[in-house]
Parts: sequence; C-alpha cells; structure tokens
Amino acid sequence: MKSNRHYGKGHAWLLGWAIAVAVLSAAPTEAADKPPVQTVHISVASAVKTFDGIGAVNGGGATAVLLKDYPEPQRSQIMDMVFRPMWGASVSTMLAEIPGDGNSTQGSMPSHSHWRGDFNPWRGYTWWVLREAVARNPQITLDATGWSAPAWVENIWSQDMADYYVMWLQALRHVHGMELDALGCHNEKGYSYDFAKALRRTMDENGFEAVRLHAFDNWGRQKLDFLGEMMRDSSLAAAIDIVSAHTFSEIPVTAEQHAQIQKLGKTLWNSEEHIYRPGFDCLITIVKCFNENYIVSGATKVVNWYDIAGVYPLEPYGVDPSMIVAREPWSGHYAVREALWGYAHYGQFTRLGWQYVDDGCLLLDGGGSMATLCDPTTGDYSIIVETKDAKAPQTVTMKVSAKGIRNEGKKGLKNGKLCLWRSTAEEQFVRLDDISLRGGAFTITLEPGAVYSLSTTTGQQKGSFDDIPAAAPFPIPYEDSFDGYTHPAEWGYLPHYTADIIGCFELTERPDGRGQCIRQVVGDHTLSWAPEWHHYTILGDSAWTDYEVSADVWLTPGDEAAVMGRICDVGSGYGVWAKGYYLKLDDHGRVSLVISRGKLDKRELIGDAEQQAIIRSRKDYERGGEQTLATAAVEGIVPCGWHTLTLRFLGDNIIGLVDGKEVVHATSAQYPKGMAGLMAPFVEKDREVPADASQQMLWTPGQNTRVSTPYFDNLRIIPLGRTKATSPLPALNIRPMYKGI
Repeated sequence: MKSNRHYGKGHAWLLGWAIAVAVLSAAPTEAADKPPVQTVHISVASAVKTFDGIGAVNGGGATAVLLKDYPEPQRSQIMDMVFRPMWGASVSTMLAEIPGDGNSTQGSMPSHSHWRGDFNPWRGYTWWVLREAVARNPQITLDATGWSAPAWVENIWSQDMADYYVMWLQALRHVHGMELDALGCHNEKGYSYDFAKALRRTMDENGFEAVRLHAFDNWGRQKLDFLGEMMRDSSLAAAIDIVSAHTFSEIPVTAEQHAQIQKLGKTLWNSEEHIYRPGFDCLITIVKCFNENYIVSGATKVVNWYDIAGVYPLEPYGVDPSMIVAREPWSGHYAVREALWGYAHYGQFTRLGWQYVDDGCLLLDGGGSMATLCDPTTGDYSIIVETKDAKAPQTVTMKVSAKGIRNEGKKGLKNGKLCLWRSTAEEQFVRLDDISLRGGAFTITLEPGAVYSLSTTTGQQKGSFDDIPAAAPFPIPYEDSFDGYTHPAEWGYLPHYTADIIGCFELTERPDGRGQCIRQVVGDHTLSWAPEWHHYTILGDSAWTDYEVSADVWLTPGDEAAVMGRICDVGSGYGVWAKGYYLKLDDHGRVSLVISRGKLDKRELIGDAEQQAIIRSRKDYERGGEQTLATAAVEGIVPCGWHTLTLRFLGDNIIGLVDGKEVVHATSAQYPKGMAGLMAPFVEKDREVPADASQQMLWTPGQNTRVSTPYFDNLRIIPLGRTKATSPLPALNIRPMYKGI
C-alpha cells in the first residue's frame, strides 16, 4: 500500500521523509467490497512552503521558430492560450533559453553576441516571446539559462560565460524593459562551483542582485551530488539561491538529499520535467507530475519542456511534449493539444505566493494523488487531484478547518462553495456542479483516469477561438528575394519559414549592395549542447518528391555553400545530422553531389568490407556518414561573385546545375521525398577534405575545421513531376516582432 507523504515546517522527519498527516477512516459499509472512505483534514496551520509556480520552457531547442511567422489574429490567440490568465494554460512561470547559436534540440537560435565585441539585442524571437508573456500576465515569473554559447566564449564555465549572461540581462532590462527573476548556471552540463560563485559576483557587480541563481540543472542519478559540496562550502551555498535539477518524476529526490536541502535552508525547483506522451495521457501525467514533484520530492516549482511546437513535423519532439502545435504559419492553422488543459488544472486554480497545505498533499489510497494550495491571506484554497493509477472509483471526505492563525496573519480556510472542473479521456476541462460544504466538510467520489480541480476561487473558463483556419500544405512554387524585410531588426533578422537547425542564417545587406539576402554568420564551432554537423536551415514540406530548389550563392575566400533537398531527418534531438542530399560548390569551382545518411546503423553501412570494418571500429560510429555521388569542376568560379546552385529531383534522378548548366548527375533511391534547405558546410582550416568517395564518408568535421559563412539570395522552390503546385501563398497579416525600433 502506498504511504501518504508530505513535507513542511514543524513536522518531524522519519528517515528523511515527512510523516503522514492525512487522517484515514473507514466509513460504515453495506457491502464487503465497498472501498473505505479516505478522510483528509486540511488546515492553514500546515501551509508553510510557498508555491513558486508551474510552467514550461520556451527554447531548449528552436521551439517557437515558426510561431514568429504566424499571421494575426492567430499568433496572438496562440499566446493567449498559453499565457493569458484564466483562459487556457494560464502558466505562472516560464523558463527561456538564452540563445547561443548552437543546436539545443530541434534547432538553434541566434545569439546576441556572435563574436567578442559584437552585441545586438534584436536578434531572434526570445525577447519577443518573453514580452508577449509579460504583456498578458505581468505577474508571471521569468527564468532563463543557456544551452549553448558562441565560440568566443572560452568555455561554459568561464568568466566569458558569466559576462555573456550579464550582457543578455542588460538587454532584457535596458532595451526590452523586463526583469529576470531567476537564472540557471547552464543546462545539463555538470557542475562548476567556481563558476557559480563567479556568476553570482558578476551579476551583483552589474546591478542584478535581485536575480536568484539556481543550480545545476542536471538529470540522472548524480544530478544533486553537488549538495555535499554546498554543505562544506559556505561561499558556494551563499552563491546558489535555489537547488534545481531535472526529471524528478523519473528519479525522485532521496531522503538524504531532502535532509541536505532542508539543512541548507534552500528551495528546490524542477527546472525541466519531461512528459513525452500523446493525447489525454499527456494531460493526466502532467498533473500527476505537478502533484508528485511536491508530494514526493518537495519541489515548489515545476517547469516542463516545452510550450509551443512551432517546428516542422520532421523535427524531433515535434508534437508530444507541447501544449499547442503551431507549424503552419502560411495557413494560420494551429491545434490545441489535450496537454494544455493539464496546465490549466493548476494554472487557473493557483497563484504565485500561495502556499502548499501539507495536510492535503498526499498519495491517495486508491491510486492517484492530491495537492492542496491556499492563499493564507484570504482563506481561498484549491485542490488538484489525479487518478491515473486508480483501478476503481474511490471516495474522499475533505474536512476543512476555518481556524486561522492570527499572529501569522493567516485566515482560516473558507467554508463556502467550491467550483469543480474535470478532465477525462472523453472530454477535457469541463465544469461540473459546484460543491457545498456541510459542517465544514464535503465528500467526493473520484473516478479512475480523471483529473479534478476544486476551488473557492472563481473566473475559470475554457478559452477557445472559433476562427482557426484549415490546415494547408506548404505553398509551392515558393520564392523569397529577402528584399521585403524593410527593416531586418524588426523581424529579429530572421526570414519567414526557415528553421535553423544549427548556426544562424540572418537577413543582411547583399555584399554588392544590391538589396538584401541572408548569410550564415556563425564562422566557427559553437559551444553546442549537442554534437555538431554542417550548419544548415530547412523549410518546406516533407512530402515533396520531385522538385527543384535553387539559390544564388556568394562565397567569401575559402568558403563553400550548398543547397539541400529531400531532407527527411534532422537528427534525434541530441545531434543534427541530416538525411537527404546536397549540392555543394566551393570558391575554386569544385562541385559535389552528396548523400548524407545521418546516423548509420548496420543496415546502412556502405563501402567494401575493409571500409565497413573501419566504420565499426570508430568510437563515433553512430555519427553516420556522407557519400559523394558525383563531382565536377566548373571553370570561371572565383570568390566574391554570385552563382546559382540548383538541385533537381525527378524520381531516382538527381541533377546538379551551376548557373543553369547541368554539371553533375546521379541516381539514388535512398531518400524519395523530403524538405529543402540551405547549408554552410564545415571546411578544413589547413587541408582538403579527402577526395576519394570511400574515404570522404569517414571524414568527420573536427576542431581543425571552421564553418563557411556564405551569402544566399533568391531562394526558389519549383514543383516537378509528381509534386503538384498548390494554391499560391495568400497575403498574410504577419506583424514584425519589434515594430518601430
């Protein structure tokens, strides 16, 4: 039988775990098989720990890259569903990624400082997402940390990184008019005690004393091993305001860790929980996670990864973790997932600054869990229940104490009506009849596989919009000259519909001064959260089969550029190796048509037996490989001039053209369909890539490589053969993110 556990001040600890306080009594029964009634007494006297909020991560990957391109009113509707109080999810906190140019799951986001001395507070969309959240809910708390960093940062545990963070904080305050409430040291990269102290000192010296520092945001069984050092090092304990880690649902906090956190007098946060489930299972598991993170692990804030899936379908984690799927800005279509209403069961019934009522935070006898929170200044309270693990209905009687604590300024819990909202697999977030207390008590029968929220507060609603456009495929033919973005900074320097997987393809002036184009501006390895590959961006439809993708390219000396097609995979989330084809041109006129196989498995090994043995023996065997299908040399290609690269697919025939002339041809049936893209390849600093095809597939970019920084203009995608033209892209009301700067 599961025990009922809670944690709070004034309660004795037994083996590090808080003792049970739920009073259980068996009501008289008329049938032997009728389950006993579980009785729970709740009182403001057991309300001690402060509720710090529930929310989701924006970032940890380029999670909102397509959201920025949505037309109005759909873009605002999506934001309302997540951030508007008492409407949809009504989250009370959020954690944003501080962008660093490197891939951090689905893709990369542009840094505010690409190189030492560079600073631009308008790149990307993170500032805009934060602003939109605060505009809807001024009480929301803002948290942030980094997943990656530009190459100029010495390492993630350096003074450079502390300065990098402070630059971002200064932009948030002085340019965008917002304040961060908390900052993490780094996402899932171990520990550095010296860095935590240096970051605390650097923030204090620059006027950010009020920003709380949490650490160290790791996962796995060693995620809280630093607690011992905090116990021994008073300066480290002083630097870290909040103990934080990931995935307490997977690996809960231990009794010893509880005791250490209590002795340190620190708050515990779950800074990234993972609920990768479909449909209603995601909703109920989110509530179970929120409840048990406090009941079992004592975490007073829980943030799930992630909020809005503004990513292409082929990108990893493109649906299941999110509240809303928003991957069609060209049509304006989006879809609210059941998961959003799991957040609503908390977000619309709690407020920051409320307190957990420990007597009412417990695991239910019949399966499931219950969390009770209250406003000690008004006596309002809410009870959130989930019965995911229940096998049968169960009855619970709640006895509510109206006795307050005058010397602490706490009012007794209200004895009026409670609203009742329920979610099941059949219907989500539905209001049922109110519950009235009799003699300070009420009884409720809880069905298995359901979520309930009960509250003395009012104003909850199931927000929705009835003008969501129908879904539509990505428009083809498609083209962009990049001249329509009159003020690139207003758009965060990012064109519509491209999704950078690694690196940064920014709007910029053409090098010949004749309009605008885009350029991949990251010229070196990033301090990436995940293993790297060539820098590339994608767009289009993964169902495309026959088509032609072309772009004008301008190569600076030593650079290469490529157009990509039939991209059907961009990696697992930890790694960005694409599956598809690309046509590459260097500044000497050498052309290569390449197939990229992403991660290799034994079924995809290529080459003779000797080459296969070499691949199997390599430690990075899983990293996969590339194979050159055809090569050519084109005369008259020199740096600093425009040339047109065209990659054409017709059935198994793949043709590469330079300036309109066919130069390479190959047949391959490996990847019959996929998206288009642009690539800035890695190039060796002091040697050529192996020319022999069987050797080239073994070559992996290393520290002796840099990244090309070519320009691209006049992107065009034309349907051929089996790919039919769609309706043209309609005129959309897409508003700049930073209008009027």
